[in-house]
Amino acid sequence: MKSNKLTLRALTEGAVFVALAQVLSYLKLFELPQGGSITVAMLPIFIYCARWGFGPGMLASFVYSILQLLLDGAYAWGWQSMLGDYIVAFTVLGFAGLFHKQYHGFFIGTVVGSLARFLVHYLVGVWVWGEYMPDTFFGMTMTTPWFYSFLYNGSYMLIDMLLCLVVGLLLFKPLGKYLRGEDLKR
Repeated sequence: MKSNKLTLRALTEGAVFVALAQVLSYLKLFELPQGGSITVAMLPIFIYCARWGFGPGMLASFVYSILQLLLDGAYAWGWQSMLGDYIVAFTVLGFAGLFHKQYHGFFIGTVVGSLARFLVHYLVGVWVWGEYMPDTFFGMTMTTPWFYSFLYNGSYMLIDMLLCLVVGLLLFKPLGKYLRGEDLKR
């Protein structure tokens, strides 16, 4: 019976956290011209991953990726971008769940999930978006899509990750047991 209650709770929390992430994705502090924006939308996904672990975290991240594609996929110009910039890039956030049993797993998971998403956007930026590379970006001459994609995707992903870490740090003292999933072990 306890297993069924936990499964129902995991699914319910997953739905709530995915919905919250989707809502937060519309509150953009800054948006780049070809997609990519500064938000705290990943935060609910990372909290869910820290609480429930890898499997449920990957499922929630996959659902979030579908919502991102369907509701915010204006920058997907082909199947490669749809698959890479949305389905894969947002699903890999679930790797944050690998660290859910560690005391500071939320923070480690946030860094790992953010880096995984950055890596996907970086490679898609080189392979798909490289042909659209401008002559200059951030006042620098662009000569290779590898450097351009690093700057472009790093410019918002680094800030997104730092925002999630800072908000997580602010929440850690009052909600630490919840972030670590200790309330689930009763």
